[in-house]
Amino acid sequence: MTQFRDVLGRFATGVTVVTAFEDGVPVGFTCQAFASLSLRPPMVVLAPAKTSTSWPRMVKAGAFCVNILTDQQQAVSEAFAESQEDKFKGVPWHVGAAGTPIVDGCLAWVECALGAVHDAGDHELVTGRVLQLGVSEGSPLIFYRSGYGRFLP
Repeated sequence: MTQFRDVLGRFATGVTVVTAFEDGVPVGFTCQAFASLSLRPPMVVLAPAKTSTSWPRMVKAGAFCVNILTDQQQAVSEAFAESQEDKFKGVPWHVGAAGTPIVDGCLAWVECALGAVHDAGDHELVTGRVLQLGVSEGSPLIFYRSGYGRFLP
């Protein structure tokens, strides 16, 4: 397990916060296991941990948003990585066209309809069909070898 973490920790990833509503209340979690899956139809994939307390609350919504964070949003990533009741406290956000919470100032966002959910060891593998998406300016927040970093072109 230690060697596995060491080897795979050398794969740099972007950092996202996945959000949805549960009975009108915004919920979310930090997720690095995110990627595009298909162009036709446009789909993404993510992998929430089975230990997540947020993900099971989000599934009922049937839709979620993947917010790709900027290098100025490390505190947002850290807040959403914690098990706490109101992760949105102090985080500006708005409701997107597809009805999901979008974190203000994120680098890009992808609103999705929930697709398939597959068992994947200690995680679930989740597909999402893209409904709406958008971009803004900035640089991505990077996660590498258990720490945050920034992209320098």
